[in-house]
Amino acid sequence: MKNLDQRNQIIEYSLKLNSTNLSPLRSGNISMRTKEDEKDGYLITPSGKKYETLKPEDIVFMSLNEDAENKGSSNKPSSEWRFHRDIYLNKKEAQAIVHAHSPHATAVSSHGKTIPPFHYMIALAGGEDIKCAEYATFGTEELSRNVINALQERSACLMSNHGQVAFGKNLEDAFELAQEIENICHQYIIALKLGQPKILSFEEMKKVLDKAKNYKKDGRFQIF
Repeated sequence: MKNLDQRNQIIEYSLKLNSTNLSPLRSGNISMRTKEDEKDGYLITPSGKKYETLKPEDIVFMSLNEDAENKGSSNKPSSEWRFHRDIYLNKKEAQAIVHAHSPHATAVSSHGKTIPPFHYMIALAGGEDIKCAEYATFGTEELSRNVINALQERSACLMSNHGQVAFGKNLEDAFELAQEIENICHQYIIALKLGQPKILSFEEMKKVLDKAKNYKKDGRFQIF
């Protein structure tokens, strides 16, 4: 079977979506950039299957110029295949994507607002704040456009009334970033219970971002 290691890795991290409660039950989806038969594309979790039942052959390959509507495979890709494809087309550095309906990120996203820099760890997403993509029906071109807009100069964003999405140089990085976004959202909810938190200045966040770039380890920002 082609790309067996990647298929098994996608299954491994799909199970982690459930075990870490990052995305309960059948929610969320995962993909990895790859090639098959000299075609540039990505492997993505299928639509509607429980993660504990996944087998390597269930993981769907999609070329970057292919629509799911024209897919001949018996396994249909996740209904969110479109924004996975568009992230890979627009973000050359993206090698893996994790989309999750994580509880705290989803709760914050329901307000449709950008998360301001109440904590310097906001920089993990690549900017001085974490954007929230405007709402659109799942699986649509409009949602994909909104996600790409929110990911400008970012590697993660919230999705209004939906959840979050994060990408990385590999699946481990993408998953870890999604966990960090969930943790930041949890902290933000707690902070708001005490009132409006102090917001770090743009100048301070620029210092944090500049410092983070100088402390890269294994390709990741280390700003703890």
